[in-house]
Order: sequence, then structure tokens, then C-alpha cells
Amino acid sequence: MTDLATHHYILIALTFVWSGFVRSGLGFGGAALALPFLLVIHPEPVLFLPLLAIHLLIFSVWITHGRHLVARWRGSSQTRTASNIDWRFIRYALAIMMVPKLIGIVGLITLPGETVSIVICVIIAAYAVGYITDKPIVSQHKATDILFLAIGGYASGISLIGAPLIAAVFASHVARSALRDTLFVTWFVVTGLKVIALMAAGVDMQWVHHLWLLPCVTVGHILGMQVHEWLQTGDAKLFNRFLGTALLLVSSVGIATAWNT
Repeated sequence: MTDLATHHYILIALTFVWSGFVRSGLGFGGAALALPFLLVIHPEPVLFLPLLAIHLLIFSVWITHGRHLVARWRGSSQTRTASNIDWRFIRYALAIMMVPKLIGIVGLITLPGETVSIVICVIIAAYAVGYITDKPIVSQHKATDILFLAIGGYASGISLIGAPLIAAVFASHVARSALRDTLFVTWFVVTGLKVIALMAAGVDMQWVHHLWLLPCVTVGHILGMQVHEWLQTGDAKLFNRFLGTALLLVSSVGIATAWNT
């Protein structure tokens, strides 16, 4: 990122605040809903995906275990147990997603950056329409489950944007009380595999930029936790429509930018 201008760094910092906000607020989508903005700033997915992946690993651990550790430190009798994670469904989903995910990782490394950018923005635009029309992606049949998990695995491999499809399947089969933690354990596993693959392929992991971007993500994470509590009790339709409109606009700009590069 050494060739970027100062205003680009400011926009990137704000986008990573947004990433942390969405991840902790919705329980998924920190990468999917930040990538369109990042690709408008600089249409090179492989530049940002290592940063998003490492952040996802860190905050997945915090979300699934952070409050438990804080409770233990405070001497609270309330602790988390393994029942908060549906390991059976995680194993089932990973078995379906693994091969498509590896194919997606190969595509990320070998395809031109502009091509990957267009694919990402088109998928995000489809998600955005679902938010705007209040018709979220749902999975109600076994065949649909397998299809969504396979496509979600490929999308997460090529760009870490498979979360909405994967979450739709999990929401149909995992108890609500266990859904949040189960999803984040899944994100940790699939993202960990992607990080290993990227490092093995010699991709620059942008380690130095974590020093200033992690605090940005942390600010967003803290704000998102407050929104998460509101979403659990309030009507989220207005928030989703605002989110979808912004994403559709940015995705459209991202497609036009990558197409003309």
C-alpha cells in the first residue's frame, strides 16, 4: 500500500472501522460488506483479503470466548459451555464447503485482480438487493442447503464473501442461542485454512498495516456490539434497507471502476 495517497489511507481506516462494526453487529459480513468500499479505493482484492482474514481470526476468538474469559477473570459463576457451539453441523457444513473453497482460493491467486473485483461486487450487489427488499437469503431444503454451502464455500475462498449464504443455511438448522458462536467457529476454521493457503502461495500478508488497522477494527467492533444488542430486541428492517442501498451503490461503482481499469 506504499503507493496510495494520504486520503486513501484515511478511507481505508474508516472502512475497517465499518468492517468491525458490521462483523460484531450482524454476526457475519465484516469482509463481505467492507470489500466493495475497499475495491473502490483500490481494485486489488489480494491486497485487502489478508488483512480482513487476520482480523476475522482475531475477533472470532474474541466473540466466542472473550466474554467467557472476562467472566472468569471477574469471578463470575456464569461460564460458557460447549453447548453454545453446534459441532455436529459445523462438521457437516465443512465437508460440503471444503472443495469449493479450495477452488476459490486458487481462483483468487491466479485470476486478474479486476476479474475478481467484478465477481465480488456482483455477489455483493445481489446481497444488497435482498437487504433492500427485505427478502433475506433463506434455505429450506437439503438440496438448497448443499447448493448454498457449496457456493458460499467458493465465495469465501475467492474473497471471504460467502458469509450470507452460509449463515442462511446455519440459521435453518442451528438453535438461535448457539447460532452466533457456531458461525464464528466456522469462520475461524475456513479463514484459517485460507490464511495458510495465502502464506504458502507467497502472498504479502501486509503485517505492518495491522499495527494501525487493528485499532480501527476494534473501535468498530465495540460500536457493533452495541448495535447487536439493539438488533436482538428492535426492528432491523430500516437498518437493513440503509445498508443494502449503500452497498448497491458502492458495488455498482466498484464494478464500473474494475471494468474500466
